Amino acid sequence: MRETLAGTGMLIRLGLRRDRWLLPVWVLGFAVVTYSTAAAGAELYPDQRSRVAAANALNATASIVAMFGRIYDPASLGALSLIKYTAFMTAILAVLMVVLIIRHTRADEESGRLELLSGGRLGRDAPLAAALSIGLATSLGVGLLSGAGLAAGGLAGAGSLAFGLGWTATGMAFCAVGGVAAQLTASARAATGLGVGIVAVTYGLRAVGDLSEPGPSLLSWLSPIGWNQQIRAFAGDHWWVLALPVALCILLIPTAFTLRARRDLGAGLRDERPGPAVGSLTGVWALAVRLQFRVWLAWAVSFVVFGVVVGSLVANVAEMLSSPNAQDLIKLLGGASALRDAFLAAEISIMGLLAAAYGVAAANHLRGEEAAGHTEALLGTATTRSRWASSHYAFALAGVAALMALTGVSIGVGAALAVQDTGLIGRAALASLAQIPAAWVLTSVALAVFGWVPRLAGSVWGVLLAFVALGEFGVLWNAPGWLMELSPFRHSPLLPVSLDAVPALLALIAVAAALAALGYLGWRRRDLAA
Repeated sequence: MRETLAGTGMLIRLGLRRDRWLLPVWVLGFAVVTYSTAAAGAELYPDQRSRVAAANALNATASIVAMFGRIYDPASLGALSLIKYTAFMTAILAVLMVVLIIRHTRADEESGRLELLSGGRLGRDAPLAAALSIGLATSLGVGLLSGAGLAAGGLAGAGSLAFGLGWTATGMAFCAVGGVAAQLTASARAATGLGVGIVAVTYGLRAVGDLSEPGPSLLSWLSPIGWNQQIRAFAGDHWWVLALPVALCILLIPTAFTLRARRDLGAGLRDERPGPAVGSLTGVWALAVRLQFRVWLAWAVSFVVFGVVVGSLVANVAEMLSSPNAQDLIKLLGGASALRDAFLAAEISIMGLLAAAYGVAAANHLRGEEAAGHTEALLGTATTRSRWASSHYAFALAGVAALMALTGVSIGVGAALAVQDTGLIGRAALASLAQIPAAWVLTSVALAVFGWVPRLAGSVWGVLLAFVALGEFGVLWNAPGWLMELSPFRHSPLLPVSLDAVPALLALIAVAAALAALGYLGWRRRDLAA
């Protein structure tokens, strides 16, 4: 056993060095969000009457229950304030853990890094052990700091600890899921798709189970995300539920090591299907579409489903936000006078941030192809540097635009069906399209970083997270105006959109073009990087 784990400590140090910026941003990001939410909750719902009214309205809205779950103690400030975090943010944490484990296992195998390291004294199980150690430690850090943030924000200490440990246990469980997924397929992309698909299935089981009356049903108890909800932090604190994700983790980790012992390095237990005998790609543009279209399609389906659900909530906005402070805040965030428009504007702006995340991921595909050695092979043909980079960059821009177009139509349709106002389709679509230039700015930032310092491609996610924090909590933090103005999303018009917004949109497009030109300049001047 000792021989199979030889070199684990070295790989842990290497992994922590590689992620020395990424992991702290993740951990601190979750802690800051929970602290801000806890601190703002008392202002939004200052008395028990407002809390009970808001909680009852949320529990009575099927789409809200499906997305975020139930509030099991309507009088609890913590249970109401953290409604979005027990399920939705838990799913995000689960995805991050899956991606982290696969990044340090299957992705390193695919790139040849582990084969190179195996030339020294490296045990067969060391990469998986190191990845799981990093993932489990990250989950512990997220949970403990988030719990401390809740307590610092004014919520009860016992509930804060229960909530934080729930995130820790769930993160650990999905680290184990990622470890198993990494053994089943022969590529990092397939393993990531499998792991994220498991997260989606568990989220869906929880959603269906929570819709049962009085809820939850058996389906919720089949979902690790549902387990996190049933801890019921700030609503009874069911500590014993923490044993379920811990038990799943204990079961899956030995399974992952057993599966690892049954396959060769670089292979998977599930063979990939061979491609067609005769290729049909006509150039780098078709190749970029082939590589990225399936991922975009998954994003598109999610945007449409989410858009219809969000749009259908407009009929319940007045009930959900019965507190005057809550209404004032949503109007401030949305920037419109009408509460319904403000709600739709705020949701559309969130979708704009998500579209920017897709743009960054799609543009960072340039770095992934370069690191894998595929770019060097392509540039050995008649393909020019600019043409190859443009294929992925253009797909990223087009993908962002298409996602926001789908968002506008789906939100508009959902809202129109809810309040019988077909005019909302056009207004929501126009507001969604107005978010495109800001997302293009982030996409172009990714291209600029790739052009000059490709090893810092991951830092663009930190920039996006900073903009998200400013947009969501800048008002609550009393951030200075100049800092708020740095975010391109600050300059995106919201409902209602008028001709006065055209200069700001043109300015954002000009900034995106300038950043893209800067990126192309750096890409043409620098050498290929491994």
